[in-house]
Amino acid sequence: MARLSVAHTPDPDDAFMFYGIVSGAVRVPGFDGVDHIIEDIETLNRWIIEDGRVIDATAASAHAYAYVSDRYYLLRTGASMGEGYGPVVVAKPGLNGLKGARVAVPGRYTTAYLLLRLAVGDVFEPVFARFDLIPGMVERGEVNAGLLIHEEQITYSSRGLDLVVDLWEWWSGETGGLPMPLGVDLFSMSHGRGVAEAFRGALVESIRYAYEHKAEAVSFASRYSRVKDRGLLERFITMYVNDRTIDMGEDGVEAHRVLYRMARERGLLPGVRMEVV
Repeated sequence: MARLSVAHTPDPDDAFMFYGIVSGAVRVPGFDGVDHIIEDIETLNRWIIEDGRVIDATAASAHAYAYVSDRYYLLRTGASMGEGYGPVVVAKPGLNGLKGARVAVPGRYTTAYLLLRLAVGDVFEPVFARFDLIPGMVERGEVNAGLLIHEEQITYSSRGLDLVVDLWEWWSGETGGLPMPLGVDLFSMSHGRGVAEAFRGALVESIRYAYEHKAEAVSFASRYSRVKDRGLLERFITMYVNDRTIDMGEDGVEAHRVLYRMARERGLLPGVRMEVV
């Protein structure tokens, strides 16, 4: 039997949900093992968009999916969606708005960058940077503000930084409270829909296995996470690995459609033909 390439980020929610599969506790039907790839989200985005690299199953930004929707299925399982929280723009005290500001953003294809452009327009100068370097860039004054994702979005206040834009508040107001699309898991169309469905089933089992063996799964996630405080790690995992991760639901699917429609109408994205499995 063949092996399956499976890629995800080192972020604790990703590592946690894939624990069952990469540990071998959960098997993907038709495959005798997986080749485990860990890279930051923008690297994975660039691989599948710019390099045309084929990864059988990969984490990606919801934004990035728009450019590869002809090659990948969008899985209902494994999505990271904000509800009551999401990416934020922060700055040192005293910043009044983003017009003309140099804003560090965590990648051209991240959903956070797309959401910020939708929320405030292209009034700022983006400075692309690795997401975990952004808070320090703001602290040192290398940029006027920073767009934070992952764990940094819940730790910035400890650095003395102020909230400038809460993208969840903007999104919720625009959509009537739909969950906010952020990260997704994709599966290559080259294997066909049936194999994609089998993988989605295995991912559901993997998430459930992680919760049934939570201590082990959190320890696994901590190997890759930049946050070593176990309480903070578990808080972040709980925020983004939940029932909606098992199945994003019809409102989750609709939220993705709304995001792509809004971006297309603003000329920020091509048309997207969603193939949801």
